[in-house]
Amino acid sequence: MSNSVDATNMKQSTKRELKPKLRFPEFRDTPTWEERKLNEIAVIYKGKGISKADIDVQGKVSCIRYGELYTTYSEVIETVFSKTNNPLSDLFLSRKNDVIIPGSGETKIDIATASCVMHDNVALGGDLNVIRSSHNGVFLSYYLNGPKKVDIAKIAQGDTVVHLYPSQLNLLEIGIPATDEQQKIANCLSSIDDLITAQTQKLDTLKTHKKGLMQQLFPAEGETLPKLRFPEFRDAREWEENLLDSQVMKVGSGITPKGGDKNYKNNGRPFVRSQNVGWGELLLDDVAYIDEQTHATFPSTEIENGDILLNITGASIGRCVIADYRIKGGNVNQHVCIIRLKAEDLNSEYLKQYLLSQYGQKQIDSFQAGGNRQGLNFAQVRSFSIPHSSQEEQAKIAQFLIAIDELIVAQTQKLVTLKTHKKAMMQQLFPAIEEVQR
Repeated sequence: MSNSVDATNMKQSTKRELKPKLRFPEFRDTPTWEERKLNEIAVIYKGKGISKADIDVQGKVSCIRYGELYTTYSEVIETVFSKTNNPLSDLFLSRKNDVIIPGSGETKIDIATASCVMHDNVALGGDLNVIRSSHNGVFLSYYLNGPKKVDIAKIAQGDTVVHLYPSQLNLLEIGIPATDEQQKIANCLSSIDDLITAQTQKLDTLKTHKKGLMQQLFPAEGETLPKLRFPEFRDAREWEENLLDSQVMKVGSGITPKGGDKNYKNNGRPFVRSQNVGWGELLLDDVAYIDEQTHATFPSTEIENGDILLNITGASIGRCVIADYRIKGGNVNQHVCIIRLKAEDLNSEYLKQYLLSQYGQKQIDSFQAGGNRQGLNFAQVRSFSIPHSSQEEQAKIAQFLIAIDELIVAQTQKLVTLKTHKKAMMQQLFPAIEEVQR
């Protein structure tokens, strides 16, 4: 008996004590966290298979399959979207507080996606690892999906198809504080997530509002007037519709320098690629640069202030922006088309907004065989049919939509700030085991 007790004490004495960088005041004088293997505080199960054929929106039992974690992901799953009519005996049913992690996926970092199930009797699919513990599941899901995400990715196996098994998770090292500290951390991060959800909903509402307005500010197909017109233009002439070809000075794109990214520099002339062209905004975090010698070989692709840049190939086809001072004098590659307008005909901001509207995107889609967005040629770009009114009304519409865009940008920044704050909090609220001296 004494030998057994001594062995237990020795095992416990080898556990490292962990301390996060940030602790709530009431826990600063309490014992530090203790390092544990995951299988010492939880039992890890596998769910049971639920095929696509068994999914029924009118089914009796809610269910989660691994793919849904990527599309409806949250550290805490409040709602599940699939249902099944499978007999209960054929299902693995959740207990509130279970933590689930996919058992397979496309990438190692994606597979390390932990979520806490907040309801009993949810059917859990066969490609899910189910962590069942008496510890706080919300706390564990934040911990595993935060500081431990990289560690989980490291133990996953495979490249083309990635797998993660209970036997691998069993040995994962984590730190465990007292129950009340677990709850405090879970409450703190959940409250931040509630704010993120609320701000996301506001952003989605703004985007939906803008989309609805654009449907009314531009004439529908076959119409000569929009449904919504500003008061000062209600008695103005009807709109015209012309091919873009008659309203442009230039339609063309560039090429990639021989040698590809080996020619890119840390500074010099901006070289705009399709990834730098967003839905109405320039994305310049990873913009490339070329030197003056290379730039001199591309005289016809030099960007001027006010040019419309339109992606004409690949998955991002149809995205467009207006060039500004940040890229003026730079160049584009072959995937980006420069549209340079005759100033007296079309307002560049107006045209950008029209191309981003459902009417502009429908025209872009109409040139894609089989509905797959693959590419536009210059003749097709020139053949875009553009409805327009006077320069004054174009400017009014453009300014109005710019104002909404500014609200969307501000709301997006709020969301980014909240997510950055949450990430920083998680880095401090959980101890980093690798930083502890062995």
